[in-house]
Amino acid sequence: MAKKVSYQNFTFEEYIPEQQILDVVKNMAMQIEKDLTGKKPLFIGVLNGSFRFLNDLFSHFTMDCEVEFIKLKSYESTESTGKITELIGLRDSLEDRVVVVVEDIIDTGLTIANVINDVLAMNPKEVKVATMFLKPDIYKGALMPDYVGMEVPPEFIVGYGLDIDGLGRNLNSVYKKIDSLSFGSQKRKEC
Repeated sequence: MAKKVSYQNFTFEEYIPEQQILDVVKNMAMQIEKDLTGKKPLFIGVLNGSFRFLNDLFSHFTMDCEVEFIKLKSYESTESTGKITELIGLRDSLEDRVVVVVEDIIDTGLTIANVINDVLAMNPKEVKVATMFLKPDIYKGALMPDYVGMEVPPEFIVGYGLDIDGLGRNLNSVYKKIDSLSFGSQKRKEC
């Protein structure tokens, strides 16, 4: 029987187990390191969702690299608001740097398009995009990410940094929404 959790009157069922995620992250890190060896890249994590993925990704690098974070918001509950709110911006110069923007998930592509435009305005030498999850069925962006961990269907998912109104980020596996509850609490319940 699949593991289930509940948040915000929705039930979620385990969809991608932790070990599968960790294997994908390790393979992606090896590919990025191979591609960028000797370039001392700056990784820019898009908070809050990317913190978990970026931490695991970073733990596999042996090359010299740095990390910065930006914080954006585009979701309320399970729906995109269609607008991006910047909560924390970059502090360091990106001039002539090799930059890897790290996202937890790319769905429509609105957030990553805004981030890339902002990064390009700072004159980096090279820009790459790494995302743990991509929803190709709803992606509307012109450019595909350079590194994609997994493609997922358009269902709403939580866990491994992904959330619903701040909840669920701490789950080690990824869970997909299966239904709405007629009752329930704001707290997570494991079944």
